[in-house]
Amino acid sequence: MSDNEKWLEEAWEFVIEKTTRNNETIGANFPHASVDKKYVLEDPEWWTAGFWPGLLWQVYQENKDDALRKTAEQCEANLDYLLSDSEKLDHDMGFMWTLTSLANYKLTGNKESRRRGLLAANFLLGRFNAQGNYIRAWNAWSKKEDNRGVAIIDCMMNLPLLYWASEETGDPRFKIAAEKHAETVKKHFIQPDGSVHHIVVFDPETGEVVDKLGGQGYAPDSAWSRGTAWALYGLTLSYLHTNNIEFLYAAKSVSHFFLSNLRPNECPAWDFRIPEDGEKRYSYPDSSAASIAACGLLMLGKLVTDFEKPIYQEAGANLLKTLYTTCATKEDKEEEGLLNNGTSHFPEQKNVDVPLIYGDYFFVEALNVLRQKDVLFW
Repeated sequence: MSDNEKWLEEAWEFVIEKTTRNNETIGANFPHASVDKKYVLEDPEWWTAGFWPGLLWQVYQENKDDALRKTAEQCEANLDYLLSDSEKLDHDMGFMWTLTSLANYKLTGNKESRRRGLLAANFLLGRFNAQGNYIRAWNAWSKKEDNRGVAIIDCMMNLPLLYWASEETGDPRFKIAAEKHAETVKKHFIQPDGSVHHIVVFDPETGEVVDKLGGQGYAPDSAWSRGTAWALYGLTLSYLHTNNIEFLYAAKSVSHFFLSNLRPNECPAWDFRIPEDGEKRYSYPDSSAASIAACGLLMLGKLVTDFEKPIYQEAGANLLKTLYTTCATKEDKEEEGLLNNGTSHFPEQKNVDVPLIYGDYFFVEALNVLRQKDVLFW
C-alpha cells in the first residue's frame, strides 16, 4: 500500500469509527457546531439540518450500516413539517433536502424521498426573482428587515436541487431559474481576480444592483474563504449540470484565487484579505472552507481536459490530506466533530475555531470522491 493509499484508508476508518459512535449519541437530531467536544443541536429549520444525515448517507453508501440509514431517514422525516410551513423556509432548501431526500432517493430509490425533493424544489423555484434573475436569500425575520433583494454566494450550492428537479421531471423551468441565478453570480459576485462577494443586494422591483456587503467576510471587498469555496464548488456543479462553458471558466478563476492564497500544509485563513498584521490573519483558520474547496477541486478535475486534470485533482487531494493531518480529531476520542479549526461567523464571534458539521460533511464527501466511492448527491 502506497503512502497516499495508507493515509486515505486511515482517514476513512477514522470517519467510520467516529460516525458510528456519534450516531448513538446524536441520533436523529441536527448538530451545527461542537462546543466542549459535544455538538450543539439546532432546530430542524436551521440551514445546517441536512449535513448530519448527509454525512450518514455518505458513510452508508460504503458500509451499508442500517443503523446509519435509519437515523438519516428519521432526520428526513423530521423535516416534513417545514414543507407545509413556507414562512420557515428560505433559500437553503437545497442544502436541506439535497442531502436528505435526494441522497435517500439516489441510494435507495425511495419514492417518498423523491416526492419531498420535488416539493422542496418547487418552493425554492418560488423564491426566484425574474427581474434580477436571482434566488432571494433569507426571510424578513423581524419587521425591521427587508431581505427581498438579497442574494448570497452560499446559494450556489442550492442550485443542484433545481437541476435535479428538471432532470427528474423533464420540466425545464427549474434548470432555467438555476442557470439564470448562476449567471447573475458570475456577473455580480465574482471579481476579476477570482475573489468573491458574500452578499449582493438588488432592487427587488427593478433588479438593479444596489449594494455589495461583506457579510461573514472581513469587508465588502475582502475574500471570505468559505464564500470562495461555495463559489468554487457551486460554479463547478452548475457547469456539470448545464455544460455552460462560462461557469467552467468562472470556477477555474475562483479556484486559482483560492489556491494562490493557501500556505503549504495549512488550512486557509477565514478571510483571504484580512489586513496584514504579523501572523494575525492566519490565527483563525477555517477547515470548513478547505473541505468544501477540496470537493470542488476534485470535481473540477473530472470536468476539465486531460492536460488540466492533475492541476485540480492533486490540489484537491493535497488539501484533503492537509485537513486530515492538521485538523482531524483522530487523537481525541471525546470530541464528536471530525475536524477542528472551523470558523462559522468571525465578525459576530460565533463558533470560532471549533468543529462544524458542514466542514465534517464535505470532508467525508471529498474522501469518498478520492476513494472513487462517490454517488453525487448534488
